[in-house]
Amino acid sequence: MREKKLVLRTCVFSREVCEKKDLFRIVRTPEGEVVIDTKGKANGRGAYLKKDKEIILKAQKAKVLDKKLEVTVPDSIYQELINML
Repeated sequence: MREKKLVLRTCVFSREVCEKKDLFRIVRTPEGEVVIDTKGKANGRGAYLKKDKEIILKAQKAKVLDKKLEVTVPDSIYQELINML
């Protein structure tokens, strides 16, 4: 039986390399809309944040996603991430 390959990604705030399942993917779609990608397949520029309340709040304060996605990320996205924990 073949084992699944371990997929690793880097958190944009903590720079910690984690398994993809331990991270949230936030995407800026080609239309410029910011969405949380629960399936990991959404089209657009993506950034990963660790599933940790402290990291999400610190990333919001530092506006890390704004810089990575090159668009203003609304506070509702951060609130939604915290609610998904």
